[in-house]
Amino acid sequence: MNLNQVTLTVKDMEESVNFYKTLGFNQIVADDHYARFECPEGDATFSLYLGNPDSKNNSVIYFEHEQLDALVEDLKAKGIEFVEEPKDKDYLWREAMLVDPSGNEIKLYWAGENRLNPPWRVNAEI
Repeated sequence: MNLNQVTLTVKDMEESVNFYKTLGFNQIVADDHYARFECPEGDATFSLYLGNPDSKNNSVIYFEHEQLDALVEDLKAKGIEFVEEPKDKDYLWREAMLVDPSGNEIKLYWAGENRLNPPWRVNAEI
């Protein structure tokens, strides 16, 4: 099984689409209530769905990029604000955090080999 995509609920489609385009994602589907993007690397996609503007969002989406610090500096130069600058975490990932216009948390990170093979990986028999 492979993860196809993640869908985030947003409160303002136009504002959200512009935000994700600024981050560098390529929009491949556009509708008044739905948008889908392909990631600039790999073949993963993610989408936005227009939800109730009064709803509370608690989604977190992670995007991996090997040159994390340079990416963060580039996005800051484009006006993107970060809640947390790139920082080494105790789970062996380097991570920065921002929030999209609808309140969804976005983690930009680089984990390298530790993403799939951390020192504490469980080797389960199936």
